[in-house]
Amino acid sequence: MSLTVGADGIARCPWGNDAAMIAYHDAEWGHRIRDERGLYERLCLESFQSGLSWAIILRKREGFRAAFAGFDPAAVAEFGLDDAERLMADAGIVRNRAKIEAAIANAQAVLDLDGGFADLVWSFAPADHATPRTVADVPATTPESVALSKELKKRGFRFFGPTTAYAMMQATGMVNDHLDGCVAR
Repeated sequence: MSLTVGADGIARCPWGNDAAMIAYHDAEWGHRIRDERGLYERLCLESFQSGLSWAIILRKREGFRAAFAGFDPAAVAEFGLDDAERLMADAGIVRNRAKIEAAIANAQAVLDLDGGFADLVWSFAPADHATPRTVADVPATTPESVALSKELKKRGFRFFGPTTAYAMMQATGMVNDHLDGCVAR
């Protein structure tokens, strides 16, 4: 698959297929995020997306933000058993106990880092990254995403494998996987 031209006449990556996905594609995906809260939000959302479509996560994004205290790691790190049960009952998010518990544990891990979450995550950004021409050129993992996943797991992060790490790298602009010729590239 290569670029698609929408009803607006604009060439985009082929996955932006509704208004919400197009807005996310054009204004967010692949844009650099270097603040702790923004990175923690993307880590959580990418983890919750595992096994689901991104469209589901986007539709529930505001619910996630409300449920997880605006993705403030310090606030989420204080969540306890009652909060986990509250989240399991919240239809505004993906109700998966392992993912909820991972989001809470990951907030605690963010706070435990010496030197900051953003600096650690961005230290794994590749120096060079080829511009993909088709979706087939976009990898699911890279050596950098494997290394990032291993490092975060070593530091207590959960539910964050190499594929999720790469998806976060894409979402936060650590790599630019907009296809060659895409308006957002």
